[in-house]
Amino acid sequence: MGKKSDEELYEIKASILQALAHPIRLKVVEYLSRNQKCVCDIVEAVGAERSNVSRHISILLKADLLTSSKKGLNIFYKLKMPCVLKFLSCAEEVIRKQVELRTAILAKK
Repeated sequence: MGKKSDEELYEIKASILQALAHPIRLKVVEYLSRNQKCVCDIVEAVGAERSNVSRHISILLKADLLTSSKKGLNIFYKLKMPCVLKFLSCAEEVIRKQVELRTAILAKK
């Protein structure tokens, strides 16, 4: 790939990470890992206002991480890219390692 293509790829990767970079959006992604849900279920699960959740869902849709389908009067959302869960699992592993390291450092004092 050329330098311009590499830069574009980094920009796209950064936009995906930005889309994930909010606690509510992370809750939505993890909640949708179990099954598709309507926004009313998502609101209840993440414990936020409907308008706020809708705004976060819009960001995840724009990043192409979710997909939606309409059934009757309800819109259902589904995790389009389940591989993002591997990244979140990796982030949790990094957190565990950091806690272990800090605990070991504190134990030496």
